[in-house]
Amino acid sequence: QVQLVESGGGLVQAGGSLRLSCAASGSILSINTMGWYRQAPGEQRELVAGITSGGITNYADSVKGRFTISRDNAKRTVHLQMNSLKPEDTAVYYCNLDERPWGSSSWGQGTQVTVSS
Repeated sequence: QVQLVESGGGLVQAGGSLRLSCAASGSILSINTMGWYRQAPGEQRELVAGITSGGITNYADSVKGRFTISRDNAKRTVHLQMNSLKPEDTAVYYCNLDERPWGSSSWGQGTQVTVSS
């Protein structure tokens, strides 16, 4: 059973920065993708950024140039550095570990990010 624990959310003014972290525990396949998704009230959950175990990254167009995803395979952690935050970045941010097709997709409990204008 995989467990994901997020930390680092909070309240910040527009233009500010936050760093989210996610620690994974349990039995994890070596080949996987870790990512951050977000869900605003009344909206669908969307991909923010992902990073493969080999270090290949992808970002939503809305966060390119502002957010940076990184991971430490030895520590089983993934981080999301969020700069130049905007009110529209306000959402619950979820960590995801995707081990498909050989395993499953696991989610953290979510952490609230609120950006005030």
